Amino acid sequence: MPPAEFRSYYGRPVLKPPVWEWRVPAYFFTGGLSAGAALLAAGADLTGRPALCRVCRLGGLGALLASTYLLIADLGRPERFHHMLRVAKPSSPMSVGTWILVAYSPGHGLAATAELLPAALRATLPGRLLRAAGRPAGLAAAALAPALASYTAVLLSQTAAPAWHDVRKELPFVFTGSAAASGGGLGMLLAPVAEAGPARRLGAAGAAAELVASRLIERRPGLVTTAYTTGRAHRLRQASKLLTLGGAAAALTVARRSRPAAAVAGLALLAGSVLQRFGVFEAGVASTRDPAYVVVPQRERLAAAEGERSGR
Repeated sequence: MPPAEFRSYYGRPVLKPPVWEWRVPAYFFTGGLSAGAALLAAGADLTGRPALCRVCRLGGLGALLASTYLLIADLGRPERFHHMLRVAKPSSPMSVGTWILVAYSPGHGLAATAELLPAALRATLPGRLLRAAGRPAGLAAAALAPALASYTAVLLSQTAAPAWHDVRKELPFVFTGSAAASGGGLGMLLAPVAEAGPARRLGAAGAAAELVASRLIERRPGLVTTAYTTGRAHRLRQASKLLTLGGAAAALTVARRSRPAAAVAGLALLAGSVLQRFGVFEAGVASTRDPAYVVVPQRERLAAAEGERSGR
């Protein structure tokens, strides 16, 4: 007999595809970028690298504003974001993530505002107070940065999309590594080479974590890996892999001596992080459109259960 085709009633998919648009993966990227920049800025502040600290805090603030806009725009109406703050629901990744964003934003915003203070105002009493508050505010934001970078992966993995749910153990490491790589890329792009050593190391370490976790996803047993290794998701993730690997290699070599090379490496890491988020997003959408991603694992689980019962 010919191989069976996986269909659902009336030609409808088993799962409804996500209604999210491009704003959602862009929101994932900008939030991760802000988190990586905040972590790098805190380290630069503590180790006496003012230029690196300044560009990371200002760049992180820009990414934070973009992330907030993208989230509110995707919700459709601005008041929906306010309504999400009425309750705190620990069992809801969306609720927890919203509160993480709300807790993170004031600290990073205050630290970035202190960097924007004109030189003429820094000697005044309000200026000194603002500058003094900038460091603890930046450190508080850095403490929340890992949660901000990873909660979106938890959010995806708690959906019914097989390509997101089945890789729930690996996906947070992909997103956190991608956030670190993008933060390091931002520092390499904007900071002087003499102060960008921590950015190069963070970018390389984040890239390594992202690539290893992505490889683990591709090597998982089962059908779900097909969503990541075929189609548009595969093309996006392959481009991300090449850019991330190239950016990390440059960060450890030529970027230590050349300002243009550091800028190119930083751009490569940033572009790789963007493509990684869009690739993961596309894989999840693809897995909801094909009934095989639901039917085949169900049949495998039923066959395994039948085997266990027959063996007793």
